[in-house]
Amino acid sequence: MPRPGGMRVGEKSKDFKGSMVRLFNNLDHWRVLLIISMILALFSAALSVIAPNRLSGVTDVISDGIKPNTEKLEVIYTTIMQNFMPASFDASLSSEEIMNMQEMFSQLSDLEKEKYFSDIEVDGVVISSSDQVAFINLMSSMNSDMSREDLLRKFDELPDSILELVGPKIDLDELKRRSFILAIIYLLGSIFAYIQGIIMAYVSNGYSKKLRSDISQKINRLPLRYFDTHETGDVLSRVTNDVDSIGMNMNQSISTLISNITLFLGSILMMFITNWIMALTAILSSVFGFAFSILLLKKSQKYFVQRQNELGDLNGHIEEIYSGHNVVKTYNGEASALREFDRINNNLYECNRKSQFLSGVMQPIMGFIGNFGYVAVCVVGALLVMNGKTSFGTIVAFMIYIRLFTNPLSQIAQAMTGLQSTAAAAERVFEFMDEVELTDESQFHQSLSALKAKGNIEFKNVRFGYDNQHMIIKNFNAKVQSGQKIAIVGPTGAGKTTMVNLLMKFYEINDGDILIDGISIKDLKRENIHDLFIMVLQDTWVFDGTILENIRYNKPNVSEKKVWDACKTVGIDHFIKTLPGGIHSSIGDNDSISSGQKQLLTIARGMIEDAPFLILDEATSNVDTRTEELVQKAMDQLMVGRTSFIIAHRLSTIKNADLILVMDQGNIVEQGSHDDLLKKNGFYAKLYNSQFQK
Repeated sequence: MPRPGGMRVGEKSKDFKGSMVRLFNNLDHWRVLLIISMILALFSAALSVIAPNRLSGVTDVISDGIKPNTEKLEVIYTTIMQNFMPASFDASLSSEEIMNMQEMFSQLSDLEKEKYFSDIEVDGVVISSSDQVAFINLMSSMNSDMSREDLLRKFDELPDSILELVGPKIDLDELKRRSFILAIIYLLGSIFAYIQGIIMAYVSNGYSKKLRSDISQKINRLPLRYFDTHETGDVLSRVTNDVDSIGMNMNQSISTLISNITLFLGSILMMFITNWIMALTAILSSVFGFAFSILLLKKSQKYFVQRQNELGDLNGHIEEIYSGHNVVKTYNGEASALREFDRINNNLYECNRKSQFLSGVMQPIMGFIGNFGYVAVCVVGALLVMNGKTSFGTIVAFMIYIRLFTNPLSQIAQAMTGLQSTAAAAERVFEFMDEVELTDESQFHQSLSALKAKGNIEFKNVRFGYDNQHMIIKNFNAKVQSGQKIAIVGPTGAGKTTMVNLLMKFYEINDGDILIDGISIKDLKRENIHDLFIMVLQDTWVFDGTILENIRYNKPNVSEKKVWDACKTVGIDHFIKTLPGGIHSSIGDNDSISSGQKQLLTIARGMIEDAPFLILDEATSNVDTRTEELVQKAMDQLMVGRTSFIIAHRLSTIKNADLILVMDQGNIVEQGSHDDLLKKNGFYAKLYNSQFQK
């Protein structure tokens, strides 16, 4: 099952173009580096495209060097025949006379033949008359019916002087020059790709860090109502999953897209420049394979989507059954649950089988496309070489070009998928960043010191609702004197906690006003108001750290002695002394400490906060009766000298309150002391007596 609030598999952006434009607009700080990275990716890909052409030249130098120099052989033959003493090339002689002379020449011995030749020099090599005679005799013994092996064997019988001129000889200087250029091309391409990778890693991680910082700051500027209407998992997913997805895909997709598009287009261009016939052969041999693979992808896509849906159903069913395992056992629902599991499991099996079969075929098809392209290029290239239309090095270059032509298409498809995920993640992050923030309070200059505050609060005609049509607090009026203990009671949904949130300025009131020592909270900054209050909530919050760090949270200057005094006051010092490290022992929210101990720690945390107001919101609801007595004593100590607001469902805990405000449907329906409200026998009396009814 997808994580709550997280992106689902295959989720696409609603506005791909808009999200990507905004994403790149937010990269101003890294724009120069991003452009450099793109240029380096372009250069690296361009060098990869140029390299096969240079490799072709190196191959041609080697291939030319390992075969006989037939052109030089023809020059030597022509020179020797022109050096033939009888004027066989005299135009005045008839063909019959020439043939007679050649017949006579062939009947002579080698020593007699040498008299008709004089030494000649070709390219600085002297060919003696005896070597010339041996050469003519060897050439006369050759015919077109001889096999390649026999011809090569005859070739090895050439005189040393002639073999020196026409024998296989690699031009090492040219080979070194071309190899050096090729090595430089590959080295520069690798360096460019490496630098580009470092830059993109820096940009993507830097941008991800900025996004996390922006989201963290945004969270502090959001009103509480946003978190009331959005799941915690959704917010966490935007900070973690979505930001990670943006960073990872930025790092991989952008450079991959640029380099592979360059490779794809560049390889096509270079193939046509090198040899258009072989280029058409390579492209046509690959097109049919790609068309077939696209059809397979379209057919398999629906099975991948269905697989994710079935997987989500299976995970949901398993989680549901095992979380409610006791209920299933109690009502003998094992058989029904097993049948449902088998049904979903079979559906998932079919989707997996079909999707994996079709996707598994893709790799062999891509391999076949590449191999078929190699074969086609080799066959056509061999025919062209035989006809003298191209060289062996061109075939080698095209074998590399086919790889450069076929691989980028799948890489481009993956990069586009990555960009879709990036756009979808960016859309969710930007949606969060665009949420309405708390009102700007930078222009507020009034402040109320916690040390000088008297502790008086007045609610004047307070009205509040999440929208104007649904008011939760309709007309709340109350006056609280300094040092009073005020209890707010009422049924669930009456608006008790909402009133506290309005007092803390977590919500903005729709109408009316709340005055603290005669100053409207509308004129005070939220930070100032929060400094005036101590809050002990129903849900305890203990973070990973030592007991000392937990108690003096955000108060690092509080001395350890004052912390110990607070622990003694609330009665948790004995528990702390039993721990191996005492007050320096590390604890966490999941450690094996009881709810009551956690609540006492939070009360001790409030004890060191020297603030004039105290809010206790169902602080004893999660503890047993014995622990409740300890917590109640600790809270009594905490309330000394402070104006206190107590929200409680256990009405027995607020009997000694100076004033009890009874709320129902957003209004105060009764107010007074405990005894006075019981005498009225009204709404409060019914609530109080209902706790003792059997």
